[in-house]
Amino acid sequence: MSNLYLGLDASTQSLSAIIIDIDTRKVVYDVSLNYDETLPHYGTQNGVLDHPDPKIVHSPPLMWAEALDVLFDKMKTEGITLGNIRAISGSGQQHGSVYLKTADILSNLNPSKSLVENLSGIFSRDTSPIWMDSSTRAECDEICDALGGLQATASATGSTTFERFTGPQIRKFYKTQPDAYNNTAHIMLVSSFMASLIAGKVAPIDHGDGAGMNLMDIQTRTWHAVACAATAPDLSHRLPPLAESRAIIGTVNPYFVDKYGVTPNAQVLVWSGDNPNSVTGLGLIREGLVAISLGTSDTYFGTMKNCQTDPRGEGHVFVSPTGDYMTLICFKNGSLAREAIRESHGLDWDGFSHALQSTPPGNNGKIMLPYFEPEIVPNVLAPGVHRFDLAEEDVAGNCRAVVEAQMMSMRIHSEWMGVRPSAIYVTGGASVNPEILQIMADVQNCPIHQFEVTNSAALGAALRAAHAHLNASEQNTTWEEICENIAEPISGSAFKPTNSAVYDKLVKKYAECEQIALGI
Repeated sequence: MSNLYLGLDASTQSLSAIIIDIDTRKVVYDVSLNYDETLPHYGTQNGVLDHPDPKIVHSPPLMWAEALDVLFDKMKTEGITLGNIRAISGSGQQHGSVYLKTADILSNLNPSKSLVENLSGIFSRDTSPIWMDSSTRAECDEICDALGGLQATASATGSTTFERFTGPQIRKFYKTQPDAYNNTAHIMLVSSFMASLIAGKVAPIDHGDGAGMNLMDIQTRTWHAVACAATAPDLSHRLPPLAESRAIIGTVNPYFVDKYGVTPNAQVLVWSGDNPNSVTGLGLIREGLVAISLGTSDTYFGTMKNCQTDPRGEGHVFVSPTGDYMTLICFKNGSLAREAIRESHGLDWDGFSHALQSTPPGNNGKIMLPYFEPEIVPNVLAPGVHRFDLAEEDVAGNCRAVVEAQMMSMRIHSEWMGVRPSAIYVTGGASVNPEILQIMADVQNCPIHQFEVTNSAALGAALRAAHAHLNASEQNTTWEEICENIAEPISGSAFKPTNSAVYDKLVKKYAECEQIALGI
């Protein structure tokens, strides 16, 4: 009998499932259901509802519940032996929140009805604000002021207040719809809402996802009394308990046993956010391991044993599924900046790579600050490209300058962690470019490994389920053993010490140029 573990991922645009066989070290099932295509009657575009105010971005929580039914029905129809599932965990898009009048129905779901039918009327708020919502600037300022300012807020909760974070969203709900807030018994994250459906009870919020709310004390991992009081009255009574990411909630809801054939003994693990799950799915289980995603935005994931928070409030600190800490730093001008330079000089990607090959490491001191769009890190509200000792018509120089700028910015703005990377796992579209990876390796002074994974969040959830279940069974399995041959990179680029020495000097000049551009 196979020992299978199911990881689910309720992301912005889709619900995905990955099943791993821990004995064979194989992913035996991998599927994703797009909300727009599978459930068009909700009228979403890219998983979100249209709104006349572009700052307001919500999704219907019933859509996520219905997707769960569709997914389990698909697995059953395709002959997946759900009776061999030992444990289930999941991932939810971070920061999004769900509001219930009552949770009594969770333990009494009728398998002859759909989840949508069972859940009818339990929501005190029909839509859920998600991470794309940026309508809470006033609420951010109010909570931040109550906590003592930007640095104090980051030190207390792991991040300064951000519009998408759950605390400011709850405060806006309380201010604009006080009657609906007063009629709310339970406030959940996307992750804990989905876990509650699977477990048949109100699920805890894990420390990893709880850290993305501006409500959890990042040091004690308990609800922060001042933050909660500054957000809304009696908020702590509406929030579920916090729990470690390895906590087992119980066994699976009988609804999924009777309707889809899941074994009644399948354990349900607390769910977490997509970013903490991705850290596990990418195998970042030791301090010093870093992942960089080269996408539309470039994202830097780091791991650290001790909690360090960013005094500038640019980075986020969450709790890793291993129990250590992780950081997330988002750089908005990622591939869009690389593409802007490539297109402005009429190059294809081969031509861009040739330009990188034809220029020396350090670019003879030529520097660019590529703020084509307002930047998140560092905080740049007014976009603009700044060049130092670099002519705009210098094709090859501009190509190298944009890549070197991105890598040096990552190095500078991750120094607050106090941990230099020992290895970097790189994903995303640009990770196939060896010239970009070589610059990354040389700037960071460490080896770079390509990582091919399409859904690291669902994979991370499955690995978390396996780790918790096996350790609950007294098999004392380490994270290294869980991730071996499943969450491992495929190839790498070695750094060149002579090049790294060049960048050790250039990064100081880059930091000075950045301060000039920012008026510091």
